[in-house]
Formats: sequence, C-alpha cells, structure tokens
Amino acid sequence: MAKIIQRIRLAPNIHLLEVHAPDVSRKSEAGQFLIVMPDERGERIPLTIADWDKEKGTVTAVFLIVGTSTQKLSLLKAGDDIPVFVGPLGKASEIADYGTVVCAGGCFGIAAIHPIARALKAKGNRVITLIDVKSPYLLFWEDKLRKVSDAFHLSTRDGAVDNPNTVANDLAGLLEKEKDVARVFAIGCTQMMATCAEATRPLGIRTMVSLNPIMVDGTGMCGACRVTVGETTKFACVDGPEFNGHSVDWAELFARRKSYFNDEIRSLCAWEQEIYS
Repeated sequence: MAKIIQRIRLAPNIHLLEVHAPDVSRKSEAGQFLIVMPDERGERIPLTIADWDKEKGTVTAVFLIVGTSTQKLSLLKAGDDIPVFVGPLGKASEIADYGTVVCAGGCFGIAAIHPIARALKAKGNRVITLIDVKSPYLLFWEDKLRKVSDAFHLSTRDGAVDNPNTVANDLAGLLEKEKDVARVFAIGCTQMMATCAEATRPLGIRTMVSLNPIMVDGTGMCGACRVTVGETTKFACVDGPEFNGHSVDWAELFARRKSYFNDEIRSLCAWEQEIYS
C-alpha cells in the first residue's frame, strides 16, 4: 500500500498523482517508470516518473485518462491508498554532457520529459525544450520546464500562439538553425515520438524515445511489452523504456497499442453503467 499525497487535474483529461513511497523516491532516476494499480480489480498501468522528492519521500507521475483503470485513478484523492505502486522500473535515461540537446514533450510527456531535461541541464548541457499542445489550455508545468531550459518553445495546433505547428515540424525547423544539436529526447504519444524520430533521421541525430506498449508485470516475465528495435525483439520494461527512435518498428508498435482498443471502450462503458446506473 502507498498513500496518495495529492491527486489533481493539470489539464482536461490529464492528472497528477503524488504518492508517499520513500523507497521508490530514494532510487528514482530520470527516464524510469512505475507500475500502478488503482484498486485490486484494476489493471497494472505503467507511468513514467515525472518527479520525486527524496526528503519528503514522495514520487510524482502524470497520466492521461484512456480507459477504466486510469478513470478510476483520476477519482482517487489525498489520503487514499493505492494497492500496487512498484518502482522504479526500467533503465534510466542516458544522461551525459552532449553539448546542445533538445527535449520534446507533448500531452502527458510534458511531465515525463521534465526530469530528463533537469538531469541534462545539471550535467552541463545547453537544453532546448519544445512543447506541443493542441491549445494553450492543455499546457502545464511551463514554469518547471523553463527553469531547466536554456530556451523554451511552445507550439499549438490551434494557432493561439505565434508558432502554430506540431512539435515534429517545430523540431525540423529548429534543426535548420541549430547545427550543433547532439541528441534529442522525445516523450509523448506514439505518433508524436515517431514523427520526431523521422524529423531527425536525415541528420543522423540520435533520438531517444520512451516507448509505451501494453505492459503487465514490468519485470520482463510476461512478454506483453515486446517491441522490435533494430530487427531484434526487446522488452520495453527491462530493455527500455527508452530506445533509439530510428531503430523502432513503429508500424508494429502502433498495431499492438490498438490491440485492445475496443475492449477498453467496452470495459469503460460497463464500469460507467455499474457506477452511475
């Protein structure tokens, strides 16, 4: 059991979860993730660690509501207990002094890219952060990201700011001006990460993406999170979750992530009928 310190909505459909978990907090590193169950009937959800406080013994994750279990998670409140809160899992990000780096985030990935940008900045890198949202009301943690960035760029697809663009197009434009970018980190939805990898492929800039396949146990035993990277089968939970985006079989990942889409809808409808009827 782990006790919730706070659960707040950051933006429509995106929530922050801060949990008291001293053992997890003490060992957390940028790029690692958690396995969380909202209740004893829920599925095991992988969430990237967005922040931690070793003195308070807390760990923070940010999640998007996509199905029944994340809907249940969004209804929990401070003081509630979570039956399963396991971590940190997976390999930490490759943090080194590269020179100039780009950190790109979208949706829940805005939070997930934060500890990576912070670690890269602490290592002496010049950090350029690119954030992509559909509209400004979906933006959060701008203040936290600006603190760890030498430059901050926001693009919105509704044209509400001066840069109406997708993050991948924004990245391609940036790379035409910034000739010394040594590495790119991209976290967000699968489409966002795939397009960022394609934007850097012609220049051969190593682009790390944090994959989010279906996952069950998070320890490499179930095999549900298998992905193909460089024509080799990898398990995102123990070999990743970060991989070089230029080597990922994106078509396979897209197909596997859609495998249970209809089941998710049926599950959510059945749960809502049970709760609200």
